[in-house]
Amino acid sequence: MTTSPVGRRERKKAATRQAIADAALRLFLDRGYDQVSVHDVADAADVSPSTVFKHFSGKEALVFDQDEDHESDLVDAVRRRPAGQSVLDALRRHVLDTWPPIAEHPQRAGFVDLVDSTPALRAYSERMWTRYTDALTAAIADECGVPHDDLACATLARFVLDIPSLTRGRRDRRAAVETIFDILARGWTPPPTT
Repeated sequence: MTTSPVGRRERKKAATRQAIADAALRLFLDRGYDQVSVHDVADAADVSPSTVFKHFSGKEALVFDQDEDHESDLVDAVRRRPAGQSVLDALRRHVLDTWPPIAEHPQRAGFVDLVDSTPALRAYSERMWTRYTDALTAAIADECGVPHDDLACATLARFVLDIPSLTRGRRDRRAAVETIFDILARGWTPPPTT
């Protein structure tokens, strides 16, 4: 099955959005979040401030430019998994395909420092992760045929979303992700003593 190519207008909008996000991150990393205005971002991206607001809901959203994509990708990993694949295996595959490349991005450390050192960005990030948790919990619950407030579904969603912080600093991130999913699949057992 072939998908129709994205039209010129959509490609241009996507390119403009990416140029704005790239300019914003570059400025935020260079000068600090509070020292950069939306006008500064617009100038750096060679667009008007109104164009910035057509693509982003606010200044914080400039930092988290792919927020909506991440949420829909998580939900799609559960809802559009191949027949016969478990929810847990679908999430394992999704995390293994997406998290290690993000963690290895050369700007990752600067991005994390920017968010951690800026109260407005920390608060935005926490709201974003809460929304992710709610959306992923609902998708898992729907697949299991249980209410959206099911504790087991919420727990699974929460652990999956905490994988980036749990694997931060690990030498082999892929192995760390696999270990976490093994624990989720089989339950925790104490490590062997030496």
